[in-house]
Amino acid sequence: MIWVQAALVASFLAFASAGGAVLEYTDGNFEDLIQTHDIALVKFYAPWCGHCKKMAPEYEKAAPKLASNDPPVALVKVDCTTEKTVCDKYGVKGFPTLKIFRNGVQAQDYDGPRDADGIVKFMRGQSGPSSKELKTVAEFEKFIGGDENVVVGFFDNESKLKDSFLKVADTERDRFSFAHTSNKDIIKKAGYSDDVVVFTPKKLHNKFDTNEFKYDGNYDTDKIKNFLVHETVGLAGIRTQGNLFQFEQKPIVIVYFNVDYVKDPKGSNYWRNRVLKVAQNYKRKVQFAVSNKEEFSSEIETNGLGERKDSDKPIVAILTNEGKFPMDQEFSVDNLQQFVDEVLAGNAEPYMKSEPIPDEQGDVKVAVGKNFKQLIMDADKDVLIEFYAPWCGHCKSLAPKYDELAAKLNKEDVIIAKMDATANDVPPLFEVRGFPTLFWLPKNAKSNPVPYNGGREVKDFVNFISKHSTDGLKGFTRDGKKKKNTEL
Repeated sequence: MIWVQAALVASFLAFASAGGAVLEYTDGNFEDLIQTHDIALVKFYAPWCGHCKKMAPEYEKAAPKLASNDPPVALVKVDCTTEKTVCDKYGVKGFPTLKIFRNGVQAQDYDGPRDADGIVKFMRGQSGPSSKELKTVAEFEKFIGGDENVVVGFFDNESKLKDSFLKVADTERDRFSFAHTSNKDIIKKAGYSDDVVVFTPKKLHNKFDTNEFKYDGNYDTDKIKNFLVHETVGLAGIRTQGNLFQFEQKPIVIVYFNVDYVKDPKGSNYWRNRVLKVAQNYKRKVQFAVSNKEEFSSEIETNGLGERKDSDKPIVAILTNEGKFPMDQEFSVDNLQQFVDEVLAGNAEPYMKSEPIPDEQGDVKVAVGKNFKQLIMDADKDVLIEFYAPWCGHCKSLAPKYDELAAKLNKEDVIIAKMDATANDVPPLFEVRGFPTLFWLPKNAKSNPVPYNGGREVKDFVNFISKHSTDGLKGFTRDGKKKKNTEL
């Protein structure tokens, strides 16, 4: 009976795999089949779900890479519109819901990326040891011969660097693939000893970049992490949704085209080499990256390139602390270099999504993208600014109090302002993650906005502004009390 059951399982797995790398399980076989995997990621979905449809091709793309991982990671899907029993058992309330199973037992919810590269990196980090020990030259060549950057530690003996390397592997396993070795044959072949090296896949090799990035610091774990994040993508790295953490430095030049090293490696290299030709002139001054147009379609719109997204040539945006700069010219090596120089010299105008500038202003000044610099940053007054969303309930509750505050201080040298952060680009200086978000800008330190985290009543605002105003208020003392013999 056991042999028969095993045969049925094997037969089903073969059938499922024939239809694609993602395995589809049902109420009738889920509990038996999930136990056959050391580790599996299960997607509980509904066919009508928009987010599920968007994720589906990324999930399919990740599956074969993870199936060939050592150890293998299975990607499974369950249709909750038909397989209600198993979905109810695992508490599925929304779609898609993703859960990690280990040896048939639910281990944790999946909270990683939803793109193929991100899924692969995250799940590889969940399987096996944080750093794989390489014992033969064949294992070493297989590990560095994949299609992603990998990190290898070469250690003749126990050392502080090895200890730090293994600690970093434990904390960064979700973002990088780690291996280490003390095998003499591997060390001799690689030519490294007591070193940490990042190897790039052969498909990304080019004449402008090194193919191996060697860490030259000490055993400080933070320095090793910084090296991995910031110094291993090359002059023009492949920027995906799964590795955005490696492309946060500014200024950054992002070149969008149909980057696809699986379906079109020749075309991908053709355009990337032209970007690299420019990037080599700005080492350690400007970061360059190439990104897939389809993967970053919404970002292309946000960066002011929506009208050029169907171009058969690459399109370019430069992001700096001053804003977003879309390149209007057709892509060429000369045009790209000229555009980078213009932006760095401050001779280009940033793109900014903006509502029309109001014809009239009330006590609460309305800032939009087009007037933000003049109204807020260039004004010789302290500023309290609210970034809000029209649909936000807390913003609606704050509105009458904010109006009252502005009326109360309308004769003071203080600007009370607001900006619809959904209809206008928020300047890069301000980090807005929720609504409402308020900042205080002293008139002599506008480049260092102070987050306002105080109370939301009028008296709370008055007390804060009275205390922190640069020159003091005419109508209120520093502790927020109304001055006598004043009309304010």
